[in-house]
Amino acid sequence: MAKAVDPGLIEVSGLEGDRVLLGRLSTAERVADILRDRIASGFFSPGVRLSEESICGALGVSRNTLREAFRLLTHERLLVHELNRGVFVRVVTIEDLTDIYRVRELVECAAVRGLGRPPYRLAPVMAAVEAGERAASDRAWRDLSTANIRFHQALVGLAGSPRTDELMRGVLAELRLVFHVMDDPRRFHEPYLSRNRHILEALQSGAAAEAERLLAGYLEDSLRQLSGAYAGEVAAGG
Repeated sequence: MAKAVDPGLIEVSGLEGDRVLLGRLSTAERVADILRDRIASGFFSPGVRLSEESICGALGVSRNTLREAFRLLTHERLLVHELNRGVFVRVVTIEDLTDIYRVRELVECAAVRGLGRPPYRLAPVMAAVEAGERAASDRAWRDLSTANIRFHQALVGLAGSPRTDELMRGVLAELRLVFHVMDDPRRFHEPYLSRNRHILEALQSGAAAEAERLLAGYLEDSLRQLSGAYAGEVAAGG
């Protein structure tokens, strides 16, 4: 059962601007991409019911197209369909969280391990690190969470694999559902800013093995810190 949230119309302010991303051929895959990115950025909260009418109106797509996009995102475990109630953003379980980190370790560490000889194309990684530092300076904790997600996407992007990029977009969007439940995002993101910077500096110096070691420890510590707190938040009703 999804977490009960106001079943009325969801807030779609700003979603209209994404209509241009659909191009001339509005496909379910492109709608799913937009909604996945919105989930990853924290626009849709776990447990929220998604209104077909509101989203169709905002994006200018048909109900059939949107329902196919919902089906795709349900398959990715980002949404859940409840009979006679509608489609909801999924509430992640603690078992899901453990599995998410297992996948992250396999994919992220492998991406860094397989980099080969430097120099590496680190501009997206650097941009994410700097965005996180700016967000912390501005006390914009939601932006800090987003920057942290972008940092890990950029690390995987170093592998130059569209398939891996696609896999991690879904995994990290699912992880964002965990972050959205936490009542103190600063606590879970700010301590990792310096660790992001250290990983970047290791890569800048061509020390991929050191970067992988730092990343593995980072993921282990992050899971240990997050899992206990998240279990408590879910048990308390978020």
